[in-house]
Amino acid sequence: MKAVGVVVEYNPFHNGHLFHLQQAKEESGADVAIAAMSGNFLQRGEPALVSKWARTKMALDAGIDIVFELPYRFATQHAEVFAEGSVSILSAAGCEILCFGSESGDLNAFMRTISFLEANNDFFQEKIRFFAGEGNSYPKSIALAFQSLAPSESFIDISKPNNILGMHYIQAILRQESPMKAQTITRKNAGYHDEHFASATIASATSIRKALFGASGEIETIRQYVPDSTYNHLISYREEYGGFHSWEDYWPFLKYRLLQSSPEELSEFYEVEEGLENRLLAAAAASNSFKQFMESIKTKRYTWTRLQRVCLHILTNTRKDQMKSAKNTVNYLRLLGATEKGRSYLNLRKKDFGLPLVSKLSAFTDPDLKLDTRAARIYALGQNGSGQEKLLAEEFAQPPIMLKG
Repeated sequence: MKAVGVVVEYNPFHNGHLFHLQQAKEESGADVAIAAMSGNFLQRGEPALVSKWARTKMALDAGIDIVFELPYRFATQHAEVFAEGSVSILSAAGCEILCFGSESGDLNAFMRTISFLEANNDFFQEKIRFFAGEGNSYPKSIALAFQSLAPSESFIDISKPNNILGMHYIQAILRQESPMKAQTITRKNAGYHDEHFASATIASATSIRKALFGASGEIETIRQYVPDSTYNHLISYREEYGGFHSWEDYWPFLKYRLLQSSPEELSEFYEVEEGLENRLLAAAAASNSFKQFMESIKTKRYTWTRLQRVCLHILTNTRKDQMKSAKNTVNYLRLLGATEKGRSYLNLRKKDFGLPLVSKLSAFTDPDLKLDTRAARIYALGQNGSGQEKLLAEEFAQPPIMLKG
């Protein structure tokens, strides 16, 4: 059985994701689609709209055959580490192809860009340091450095988020000497950060979440942009758990955590650097909402995403020594769900997997798994009463979701 792999967050699963999945299957000729999916907290440093279990259901209903969890240590990192963890999961699971969406859609342009950067790495790094020294954010510095070195060549635009991720996926495949091949599909219509609906049927996850948390908050407003299965899962989740998750739900816990910490203590949290702890403390004391807090600490040097990740690591009590490891690949494959076809693949191929397959939380011990379970406890605080209890029970008692039919 041939498997194609995808790296996803599905926050939530929408029509653009469906297009990517269908194209990935069609162009690869794969029998099975395997997803490496972020858990309850995401790469942009924010809580997922709904839990990883609900998003697993969305994925399976839409055509994914197997869902593995990308551990917190990788899911909440910058693009390079995020890609390393994702590639190691899909490679260990026997995927022959990793298919990613990109603004470029041209695999040859990716390869030219990677070759150029390897050949000019010293100059590239020097330029990055120069632009960062002028007060630019790290992603902005990378884009400016690249433009200054190769403004007229036929390369990918590395200021685009999916192009950057795609480049790191390919580099991770090369570094890990994985037999997987890369394949890319051009993203349709909506950009990754678009906050407004871009077409009649395709919208970014960002614009969908904005609509759900908008003035009306009606799920009906997003119906044409998501598959029916996603729409129904969102309705069910809101009814069962009491609502969707946003940073504002966690602001009281973050504020408490900040205000009871000293600058020295805050400096121990992952990604808190260059005196940022003092700025965090001053803003926390004067802010009444997460949005107000973020607007107070935002500077040209730090992206909104980077600052959200800082806040997330403080919220989850994640320190530098827990996130920095000599090994930038995963240690296990945590199974969140599978279809019947996916189960057939697992039964046929699991003996050849490069990593242990974990389907029962109590049967395996690993530092990354401890981080995941702690993050799940914190994530449950985003709901009250029975919703919180159900989320906690899911993490520790929920077996992998097995879709029948």
